[in-house]
Amino acid sequence: MTLIKSISGIRGTIGGQPSENLTPPDIVKFTSAYARLMKEQNPSNRLKVVLGRDARVSGPMVADLVKGTLSGSGIDVIDLGFATTPTTELAVTRLGAAGGIILTASHNPAQWNALKLLNSKGEFISADEGKRILEFAADEDFHFSEFNMLGRIEENHEMNQAHIDKILKLEYVDVKCIRKAGFKVAIDCINSVGGLIIPELLQQLGVKEIIKLYCQPTGIFPHNPEPLPENLAEISDTVRKNNADVGFVVDPDVDRLAIVNEDGSMFGEEYTLVAVADYILSRKGGGNTVSNLSSTLALKDITEQHGGTYAAAAVGEVNVVEKMKKTGAVIGGEGNGGVIYPELHNGRDALVGIALFLSHLARSGKKCSELRSMYPSYTISKNKIELPAGTNVDEVLVNIKQRFPDNRIIDIDGIKILFEKEWVHLRKSNTEPIIRIYAESSDNAKAEKLAKDVMDQIMKLMV
Repeated sequence: MTLIKSISGIRGTIGGQPSENLTPPDIVKFTSAYARLMKEQNPSNRLKVVLGRDARVSGPMVADLVKGTLSGSGIDVIDLGFATTPTTELAVTRLGAAGGIILTASHNPAQWNALKLLNSKGEFISADEGKRILEFAADEDFHFSEFNMLGRIEENHEMNQAHIDKILKLEYVDVKCIRKAGFKVAIDCINSVGGLIIPELLQQLGVKEIIKLYCQPTGIFPHNPEPLPENLAEISDTVRKNNADVGFVVDPDVDRLAIVNEDGSMFGEEYTLVAVADYILSRKGGGNTVSNLSSTLALKDITEQHGGTYAAAAVGEVNVVEKMKKTGAVIGGEGNGGVIYPELHNGRDALVGIALFLSHLARSGKKCSELRSMYPSYTISKNKIELPAGTNVDEVLVNIKQRFPDNRIIDIDGIKILFEKEWVHLRKSNTEPIIRIYAESSDNAKAEKLAKDVMDQIMKLMV
């Protein structure tokens, strides 16, 4: 059982002992800390906070505690009920809220839940704000409101359609072309909130036929909820057997998008962003892009082909968004299937990813697998090394960095060693003596060899 307290939110397994797992006292404490931050940032205003949740079984319990705590802190709550992460982010700005809380553990299994914390822009809170919340939670110095100043709780069930409407109005979402293509689309929504909004989006985009897998928001996940190839055998078979044009898979909170080709093969989660970026850059006549340091080189290749500039950010959505703002990026995201399109909002959004990808597919006139074959082919090998307890991981990373004096190295998030058309990225865990080692090359054998060579050097340091 686990409780992970980080600057971006609180997540853990439900049940067990307080401070060791995500229990009711922990939920109240960290919600109170968030409320304190909101009130300090807005001392003279009556505040409201948006609340949305995925379909996890623990959701109602967690939501009731969060709503009661916010109300007890004198903050009004706009309860969206079932809502995707990007829908909740959009609701913050649309409804003029001071912030938002999303109850979702994203791709984690069903026993997990989490509080993801948003600012008034509908973006994840900054590192500094996250640190303050952790400090507030540690000292438990909270002041709650008297009976006549309690926050009001109201429900709002209009944001799904508002989200869809905003997507349909985007310049490069081509509903006419999608409708003309007469697509047959299969979807796997993991029995969470995607099952409520994705069929509606597809219907309003003009998709001819929708084949649904796991679209009831029961919170009973039928397979591991992370949209990786090893978890997608059923939709792969469904796409192939039903002669679907494409399959879409999302995680429980719908900020990651995996794509399945018409032959049942995987488009590749790294290539969701690549394909959508290619479409946007081709329509705009170029532009800058951003992804995190552990994402594929293919985005850089595509960006430069269109005359733009690519930049890498530290891992984490908040870091990617910050870099996108600094570089004026027209699109960005992460290689886990996370598409961030600023013309909609600054957050990963599988829904806009679906709309833009279908526009791209329809306008190309190609099959999904043919579209995938247009892009540079890379493979990423993902590994980790567990180090002895007490190991100074930072010292290990510095030592490895010194062994590559002739290579360009990026050290904003661990160290990333750049080669001609390859890279290795080493990141330490914040909770365990672990180094995660990602390596990318033109094929799997080369990527694995690259990772192994660096891992061997790390192990020699341990002798």
